[in-house]
Amino acid sequence: MKYTLSLCLLLLILSCKTKIESEPVIITSTEVREMVSYLASDDLLGRYAGSEGIDKAATYIENQFESYGVKPYFKTYRDHFKIDSLDAFNVVGFIEGTDDVLKKEVIILGAHYDHIGYGNGIKKHGGKLTENDSLANGANDNASGTAAIMAYSKYFAQSKSNKRSIMFTLFSAEEMGLLGSKHLAKRLKSENLNLYAMVNLEMVGVPLKNKDYEVFLSGYELSNMAEKMNSYIKQSNYIGSSEVAIKYQLFKRSDNYPFYNQFKVPCQSISSCDLSNFDYYHHADDEIGELNFEFMASVINKTIPAIEQMSNTETKEIVMYEQE
Repeated sequence: MKYTLSLCLLLLILSCKTKIESEPVIITSTEVREMVSYLASDDLLGRYAGSEGIDKAATYIENQFESYGVKPYFKTYRDHFKIDSLDAFNVVGFIEGTDDVLKKEVIILGAHYDHIGYGNGIKKHGGKLTENDSLANGANDNASGTAAIMAYSKYFAQSKSNKRSIMFTLFSAEEMGLLGSKHLAKRLKSENLNLYAMVNLEMVGVPLKNKDYEVFLSGYELSNMAEKMNSYIKQSNYIGSSEVAIKYQLFKRSDNYPFYNQFKVPCQSISSCDLSNFDYYHHADDEIGELNFEFMASVINKTIPAIEQMSNTETKEIVMYEQE
């Protein structure tokens, strides 16, 4: 009897331990703040493509991936390309899917980690300096999206809950004309990547104002991505359609677009910034003090179940609408 009780107690302890270990990862606002604070720090000098600052940012992302257990997709995390004589590089991590068949299909989660630098770099991109600041830290644009992608990678590396494979891509030279994403999309297409969908994160550091949705999707009307992600989240209008995104054709102005051009599958951007709620686009005052990290953590944690379900459906439920 004594041994039976001891065995039961041991089994109970092991059962509790398993339940604790399998609890879903919750991304905290503190974690998000730490990531954005480094990426948007003065030490990185505005993360201009090819600069010492963006090299530091890339190293930081690589170290985070490695600490989470996210493997490089290529031989190393860096996907190199040239901008004239300038050396540039995307950072690409990968988590293989758990299903022998579905793992051959890939979901790309991406964001650009570069920004417009300082001084003349800001002026070159039509940005604004202040009397006391000539450095564009790019906290919302796009350290916020970069932090979200790193947070997603942490979640899936720990949960191992994706049947499809997931690629985590941080793009350089977005500010120069989507050059990093154009390079990588073309490279992956030439390698016959089986791309299911691409979800890009662009400026998710501040909440929208006076909207009945929390974030919007560029190219909302082109596919059923928003509809399906909302159903996976179980919140009918979490992801909405933005008139600003349609007016300014934001679908074509971020890193989702080169992937759509190459693969003709749903490739769209999630954002919470329609510029009516953020005064510091390409501005020296785009700093961490302007961001809402509780909101950012909420966006990440709300969208994780959508990406998770996207990675696990038996068929490709997210599709492009037929265009007239």
